[in-house]
Amino acid sequence: MADSENMKKGRAVRTKLIGEAAVAKMASKVYDDPMMQKFGDYATEAVFGMLWTRPGLDLKTRALITCIADTATHSWPELEIHLRMARRQGWSEDELSEALLHLTGYIGAPSVREGMLVAKKLFAEMRAEGDLP
Repeated sequence: MADSENMKKGRAVRTKLIGEAAVAKMASKVYDDPMMQKFGDYATEAVFGMLWTRPGLDLKTRALITCIADTATHSWPELEIHLRMARRQGWSEDELSEALLHLTGYIGAPSVREGMLVAKKLFAEMRAEGDLP
């Protein structure tokens, strides 16, 4: 079965957002069985192919919104992925940590603390990998 246009667009934008190395790593460690592969295909087509490619907001803004949503909903594994996307779209470590800190007054210190711990770990990994814009 041929890929839909949304699947093609989704693959392209997902790779642009997280990088080829991260896509390959996720394919081998997360989407390595039929159940998770179905989820990955759906997310690629629907989330990346339809949502992330809509007009009206740039990828940089969408990445920040997604990091905020992850922190507010305590989605720590997703926050790690989306912080990588945000860094690759040009947000600095300082800007992202300030955005997280700003959330303290709205969603609470425990959530922000956990989000900042995720960010600390990811930013160190990205510096070591050289995976920066």
